[in-house]
Amino acid sequence: MDRRVFIRQTAVAALGGLVAFDLSNALAKSEMAFAGKGEISPRAITMWDFSWLERRWPGAGYEDWDQVLDELSERGYNAIRIDAYPHLIAENPMKKWLLKEVWNQQDWGSPDMNEVQVQPNLNLFLSKCKERDIKVGLSSWYRLDVDEVCLKLDTPEKLADCWLTILRSIEEDGLLDTILYVDLCNEWPGDSWAPFFAKTYPNVGWGNWYKEESLRWMKTSLEKMRQVYPDMPFLYSFDHGDVKKYEEVDCSFLDLYEHHIWMAQQNGGEFYKLVGYGYNRFLPDDYKNVVKNAERVYRERPGYWQKLLTDKIELMASVARKNRRPLVTTECWGLVDYKDWPLLKWDWVKDLCELGTITAARTGMWVGVATSNFCGPQFAGMWRDVEWHKRLTSIIRSSPLDESLTKNNEVAAKLLKRL
Repeated sequence: MDRRVFIRQTAVAALGGLVAFDLSNALAKSEMAFAGKGEISPRAITMWDFSWLERRWPGAGYEDWDQVLDELSERGYNAIRIDAYPHLIAENPMKKWLLKEVWNQQDWGSPDMNEVQVQPNLNLFLSKCKERDIKVGLSSWYRLDVDEVCLKLDTPEKLADCWLTILRSIEEDGLLDTILYVDLCNEWPGDSWAPFFAKTYPNVGWGNWYKEESLRWMKTSLEKMRQVYPDMPFLYSFDHGDVKKYEEVDCSFLDLYEHHIWMAQQNGGEFYKLVGYGYNRFLPDDYKNVVKNAERVYRERPGYWQKLLTDKIELMASVARKNRRPLVTTECWGLVDYKDWPLLKWDWVKDLCELGTITAARTGMWVGVATSNFCGPQFAGMWRDVEWHKRLTSIIRSSPLDESLTKNNEVAAKLLKRL
């Protein structure tokens, strides 16, 4: 069978039952759609956050890295985004740190206090990824230990120094080519992940990365990073809903955009408001509302919710195309929070994730596409559907990149060379 026909049929099958997406129109956009383009192709990426190191107790999913990485490769993924714990490595890379739990209602990381040793584990994990041609995006959620070491990062220069310490240790072990990019902070400047910044600038607020104090911090830290590693793609990741800010603010200091997009957050968080979900990290009430309301709210107006998602993806692609910046998204596309739980079904969540994945892939602006932020062994209902993952990662990895990235674009080239 002609490969282009096969890929198109695969994409159609992936979207079976979705009501608000004109796939034939999308695939007609280019004769090359989902046909591949030689050596440069997007990476199918997953987010393993701090779970890769913290969820290693028996049955937690990551206790055997060889096994779980083989399972990831089997599903077609060839990139991971993980927490590198830069503040802990800079303080004492070999120390065993006692970490506080960030929540007990979610299945990322540990639901209780836990002990980690970052090095040599980080480089060991990277070496196993290198053996499998799995590229790694480094980020950090700046996990709080009992001594709250991360609060020492009270200047952007200190933050950069932490990351430079990490990159040097990785380079010393010959693993720097495994790194896809470096995201200096997850969902900057959210107080859960950047408490050191929030302590100094409490009025900036979650998602307001475009404020003057935030911009100054980011530019200063990234400038110091580039003085030492000019060829490494650097950024801060965001989740603010207004992607037009990338046009309104000079974002030339970012080598790529890692923007997190979920249907549930669109239109001012309309979906979650109707469901009654408020991101409570330690009480079960919000998940009880998800059980009671989420699927019902979605199925009452599936086309409406799907269009909210695809419109935001298309808008993000348009902004990135105008600014000539590549996109990576590792947290997406349906609900922000979900898990294996009584009366919670995965089918409709997977439908939204399929829609988001294929919509993003066909724009040509994403060089790293995740299928959701639930692509890990602790989410059994999502992880066990191997064929679902294979179908979507095949589409991701055979999608053409937009010419705004591949032609005469020195900034994008830094990332494309590492694919």
